[in-house]
Amino acid sequence: MPGLKKIAVLTSGGDAPGMNAAVRAVTRGALARSWEVFAVRNGFAGLLGNEFAQLAARDVGGIIQAGGTVLGSARCPEFAEVGGRAAAMANLRARGIDALVVIGGNGSQAGSASLSREGFAVVGVPSTIDNDLYGNDVSIGCDTAINITLEAIDRLRTTASSHQRAFAVETMGRNCGYIALMAGIAGGAEVIALPEHELKPADVAARLSAARERGKTHALAVIAEGAKCGVHELMEYYGAHRRSIGFDLRVTRLGHVVRGGTPTAADRVLATRLGAAAVETLASGKHSVLVGMVKGEIVTTPLSEIDGRMRPADATLLELARVMAI
Repeated sequence: MPGLKKIAVLTSGGDAPGMNAAVRAVTRGALARSWEVFAVRNGFAGLLGNEFAQLAARDVGGIIQAGGTVLGSARCPEFAEVGGRAAAMANLRARGIDALVVIGGNGSQAGSASLSREGFAVVGVPSTIDNDLYGNDVSIGCDTAINITLEAIDRLRTTASSHQRAFAVETMGRNCGYIALMAGIAGGAEVIALPEHELKPADVAARLSAARERGKTHALAVIAEGAKCGVHELMEYYGAHRRSIGFDLRVTRLGHVVRGGTPTAADRVLATRLGAAAVETLASGKHSVLVGMVKGEIVTTPLSEIDGRMRPADATLLELARVMAI
């Protein structure tokens, strides 16, 4: 953008491992161009609350390996209102800030699109463990979340084998089954239930029973939290059909532990590349886009094409999982 001198950066929505690496990349990439950089604390709420702090290179030192977000994140229903966005833009302009980089997932990029429509220069960086953003193959945080889930699955398989049990593992992902699908395939699960491909409790039970009949001493079902066949429904069915399943069934709900943890090398590198790409995109004169990784290349997609859409997990991979579970 011609004459660009000051940018701001914020993190929004659910925290994801690698967010801090992206903040670092945006900050140092901008400073390398002699731009001023301002952190916005607590997401869009910080825009309304005028929570700005100027960043120097040392201010983002030692954060690349840290999970969560050092800038903080908070819900901000006021931002959904025209008046709230007007107040946010007034605070940005009062400081002479020319552009904003938003690091976050679907809801956050919907906020980016709103600011863009109202005339402010915004570039989005995809950061969500759910990995459900259009214009992007892999979001910051999802690799770490999959590995945390997989570690839990591996440990549960050891216990399941020792006691000849079945485990149902529920993992995060809202209405996208990406984490469950990838961790289920990598963990050798006998059953994977996703929002994108629904199974009934009877279907899950039948597959667990079939695994027992094939001579397996244990079995695992990985359930995405958004699947209609949730662990509660499965356990209700199990209570009524315990003998027909054959296995003693236990449930583990991983919950928010999947969000935390040290970002993997893959997430740190991805965050660094995408954060730097956001700066380069602004420097080239482009904004109102999401920078994303597609087929190994960094691309930009208009925020207007992303807003309100969710990219589903590839349910065709379930057949691969079924064959591998024989």
